[in-house]
Amino acid sequence: MSNPVSPSQNAPLPPLTQAQADGLNDPDLLMQCVVEAPLGSSLRRVGLGLSGMYCAACSITIEDALLKVPGVTEVQVQAASQRARILLDPGKTKMSDLVDAIQRVGYKAWPDASARAGHERLKERRKLLWRLSVAAFCMMQVMMITTPQYVAGPHEIPMDLWNLMNWACWVLSLPVMLFSCGPFFTGAWRAARQGRISMDTPVALGIAATFIVSSGVTLGAQDVFGTEAYFDSLTMFVTFLLGGRWLESRAREKVTQSLESLCVRLPEAVERAIDADADLSQVRVESAPLSSLRHGDRVRVLVGQAFPADGLLLEGVTEVDEALLTGESRAVPKAAGQVVVAGSLNLTAPVWMCIERLGPDTRYQQIVSLVHQALTEKPGWMRAADRIAGPFLWGVVVLAFLGWLGWHWIDPSRAVWVAVSVLVVTCPCALSLSAPAALLAAAGAMAKQGLLVRRLDALEALAVVDQVYFDKTGTLTEGELKLVSLVHSEGLVDVRNGLPEALSSKWGLAASLASYSQHPLSRSLVQAAQSVGGWPAQSWLDVRELAGKGVQATDAHGTVWRLGSAAWVLGDAQSVLLLTGADYQDARVWLAVQGDDGSVDVSTACGFVYDEVFREEAMPTVRRLRELGCQTSLLSGDHEARVVAAAEHLGQGENMHVAGAQVTPEQKLQVIADAQSAGRHVAVVGDGINDAPVLAKASVSIALDQGAALAQSQADLIILGGRLLGLPDAVQISRRAMRIVRQNLVWSIFYNMACIPLALAGLLPPWLAGLGMAFSSLGVVLNALRLSANRH
Repeated sequence: MSNPVSPSQNAPLPPLTQAQADGLNDPDLLMQCVVEAPLGSSLRRVGLGLSGMYCAACSITIEDALLKVPGVTEVQVQAASQRARILLDPGKTKMSDLVDAIQRVGYKAWPDASARAGHERLKERRKLLWRLSVAAFCMMQVMMITTPQYVAGPHEIPMDLWNLMNWACWVLSLPVMLFSCGPFFTGAWRAARQGRISMDTPVALGIAATFIVSSGVTLGAQDVFGTEAYFDSLTMFVTFLLGGRWLESRAREKVTQSLESLCVRLPEAVERAIDADADLSQVRVESAPLSSLRHGDRVRVLVGQAFPADGLLLEGVTEVDEALLTGESRAVPKAAGQVVVAGSLNLTAPVWMCIERLGPDTRYQQIVSLVHQALTEKPGWMRAADRIAGPFLWGVVVLAFLGWLGWHWIDPSRAVWVAVSVLVVTCPCALSLSAPAALLAAAGAMAKQGLLVRRLDALEALAVVDQVYFDKTGTLTEGELKLVSLVHSEGLVDVRNGLPEALSSKWGLAASLASYSQHPLSRSLVQAAQSVGGWPAQSWLDVRELAGKGVQATDAHGTVWRLGSAAWVLGDAQSVLLLTGADYQDARVWLAVQGDDGSVDVSTACGFVYDEVFREEAMPTVRRLRELGCQTSLLSGDHEARVVAAAEHLGQGENMHVAGAQVTPEQKLQVIADAQSAGRHVAVVGDGINDAPVLAKASVSIALDQGAALAQSQADLIILGGRLLGLPDAVQISRRAMRIVRQNLVWSIFYNMACIPLALAGLLPPWLAGLGMAFSSLGVVLNALRLSANRH
């Protein structure tokens, strides 16, 4: 069940006015709703918020209606989150066409904005609370009036007084029928107009039948309708149904709010500099909506406000909360010249920024796109289940009719309420909510751990993963290398614990030259030198950097120095040096003096050995995966010696398996295929372009958010901020989610299988059937909420 529709949501809803259509067709509004821009395509994926959805049949109705709109090629609708995700051609499709198509089939829609979605759901819960209040008040009055009828003996109440009680109950039932039951009748009528049957259809039939029979008895047609009026049962099970629906809507809000909270970080308006070239201390500002911002605009971001776009900090020093984008809860210092990203929060001081990337180009919008995909994604087996919901409900109606027919011959006075009980108790609301509620709660719990779900199908596969393959470089290691030792004519010197005095001059010369380069190895050398106190001032002449080779400069004495690759720095002397020992072969950067004739002064040669820096969470991630029963393996294109060394480091005494070293993407694919042929459930974690094929092949694929876009496009889950510990958390959460899905399915099936015979046997009155239906739906949602209540 879901939030009910409002009284104005009769089917179909009124068409859009011209003013409404013009407002919806604003191109800026359409671009604000874009949640994904597929690479190499003119198509755009937009999001819509929906209301009035309550079952799988609603999803199918809306999907079919949207697919008829020109320019729409793909639609995903999720009843549990009340969201739609639509792939369309902006040149052919207008926003008003989408909204109008949804309203024509009786639902409400609006351009996707989570703040609006929350507001609409709040309004509907308030309407639902009013309906519940009216039904509960009338139920109490009806029960008070009918109590003497239950306790009185035969003929103790005169017939005229008995009829007066029935009339009083009829009057009190009218507000329940005309107001409180509105959602059930609206939903059933809307489905009937579409030639469908919805989960409200059996409920509406049961309510209508009960009221008609009870009214006939009250009006004196006992020879046709029997002698029993059921106003007490009617008001009671309507109250229970609405109560369960209201509690369920509150619980389901908690299921989706952890994901939706990621989508409401951007401000609605910002302070933008009017004069493009004026000094920032004197510039005039204007309040500008987000849709009007352009590349190059200078905007002021106040304390507590989110940065509206990706860009460069122009003025000011502050601290920024980037937890949404990286999973890192600590504030990050930012100063002029540094990059800030959309969606991060300015914490300590107002700052000025220059906008460089907007909308779908920002990292924030890429994350929002993943969130929307999670909110609307439905696994294949769920889509198949949606398609059989209609035939199942027709079976419910037929079963109720057969129950009525049978009891009409056995005991006509009980035939009506047996049929009503069957209609109510067999409504598969709990069954339809069993899986989506748990999977959405799992996706929200994973988002809190820094891992975003792109495909809900992947959670089922992740729950049974028993083999995890890691790429090494960039996945288990940081993007930079760390200087660990120097090699020279006398051997190898470890510099991690300090630098010998005899080598300080060469260290200083190398660091001074490296400061002129932006190469990652040069930056690592500079950082290492700064960590031990820096280097003496050095004057250089004719400084030149040659791409792929290194830096060359002349010192004050006219001596030419080179810092760079072994082939460029050492020249012919390279073979002599590399033959003297293995230590020299590990050096990746060399420093030496170049003679006037191009020769190398071998006595001045000094090599720098680097080592990879493993991510802080790499080792505990491998350990926790092993504890969860997953075998971990390295599958890398790097040199075998480095891969083996990494496996020994990460294995912590228990050798980590090396599935392959110096392997090509084709060889990686073969390794994955062999493991799957052996019955293994394989997950692959990678970040590079060369990882994309194996990510596509794996049962579950995980990519880092700093990785290549192609790798991310093939991934089922995205790790934010390199937080690898989110992976074992995700394995645990997915296993718990699938356990909860199975629990919900078993409970729902057991509930229906147990209650249907009771209803057919006449042992389950309508009010008890309504109570069971309401609390079975609420139970599966509350069970799913356990995923968000605690981490493990």
